[in-house]
Amino acid sequence: MDTLSDLIKAIAFAADKHRDQRRKDVCASPYINHPIQLVNLLCNEAGVSNINVLCAAGLHDTLEDTETTATELTQYFGQQICSIVLEMSDDSNLCKTERKKEQIRHASDLSNEAKLVKLADKICNLRDVADNPPAGWDLQRRQEYFDWALAVINGLRGIHPGLESIFDETYARRPE
Repeated sequence: MDTLSDLIKAIAFAADKHRDQRRKDVCASPYINHPIQLVNLLCNEAGVSNINVLCAAGLHDTLEDTETTATELTQYFGQQICSIVLEMSDDSNLCKTERKKEQIRHASDLSNEAKLVKLADKICNLRDVADNPPAGWDLQRRQEYFDWALAVINGLRGIHPGLESIFDETYARRPE
């Protein structure tokens, strides 16, 4: 994967897979907005141009949140992109609390490419929680989410100072 057409293929694939999904905000925004935000952040705010990273950002939730298989991702996008997406995917056999703990524990073990996607994912999620929080999330839950995201990101610092600075600026918007 090394061309703009590969990135468009990944976004189109993700759009198809997430077509019936919505975000948890009050407006129930289309889910595909989230992966597109990651790609935009990485490319246009952080200057990341690695097509594999950008494709993986667009596809990062397909294994976890859709019926997509690793075999399917490998077939369409190759092993490298599939590997990054696999690193981003939580173990669905674990309860939510354990999945969150695993993200903190394994952040430093991620590949450099997965660390970039993870940073972008947490930045976009914090922006959403600050600006359009999930329906029913009270102040404490939003604060806890910010603090958990910080713990994850602290485990992978050193990969991209510019992206980490964007994270820190976003974290500064923690609800009070």
